[in-house]
Amino acid sequence: MRLSRFAATTSALLLSATLALTGAGAAHSAVRDATPAYTALGDSYSSGVGAGSYDSASGNCKRSTRAHPALWAAANAPSSFHFTACSGARTGDVVASQLGPLNASTGLVSVSVGGNDAGFADVMTTCVLSSESTCLRRVSEARAFIADTLPGRLDGVYDAIAQKAVNARVVVLGYPRLYKLGGSCFGGLSERKRAALNAASDQLNTVTEKRAADHGFTFGDVASAFNGHEICSGDSWLHSTTFPVAESYHPTAAGQSRGYLPVLDSVL
Repeated sequence: MRLSRFAATTSALLLSATLALTGAGAAHSAVRDATPAYTALGDSYSSGVGAGSYDSASGNCKRSTRAHPALWAAANAPSSFHFTACSGARTGDVVASQLGPLNASTGLVSVSVGGNDAGFADVMTTCVLSSESTCLRRVSEARAFIADTLPGRLDGVYDAIAQKAVNARVVVLGYPRLYKLGGSCFGGLSERKRAALNAASDQLNTVTEKRAADHGFTFGDVASAFNGHEICSGDSWLHSTTFPVAESYHPTAAGQSRGYLPVLDSVL
């Protein structure tokens, strides 16, 4: 019994000494590992159009509680969360109206932008309503813009983010391919139209990834995450033509939670 008491007392003293020696380091570790202030920028693929459950206060920006930024913030409890992504946003809109929350205390920024600059809505409208040749010509125009003009516009956004959020880790998220080729759809767009649209998405991602890398940012490839869940896959995480029309060709709630969110998690 005396030996047991001695051992217990000795163990307690050793534990107290260990805590005294390591307590400061543990406290610093806790601060270092705390989830940083997070700001989510970008277009409708970041705001969550198509996922439903929109915050009425966000108006036409249609920020969804089911969008990947909101889901990530709910799961990780950042020290602050600013959600400024907005439906229809182009690169100039991000710079002009979304960067307000960024400062030296911002630890994490996510952004998806560029699709609207390339005329995403007009391309899809043209391809849905017009002939194959007209669709392919419009896609070709969009691809020329992506190659020649979009890189400079992305640089403008990324430079502005880097200047304001000097200590932040920046994650640039891409776009999914819209269609599974040779899939289960037997109507609607022709296979050539679908292939052309997918090729444009691939080019958009390639250009975006290169510009992100040149700024030291991390690129999140969602195309691979959506593989097998495109339109015509039989298990789509993307809306086809739907109502409201503005939700067409956008991720569903599943696309946000099972496509975008895991990619954001994985790169972090």
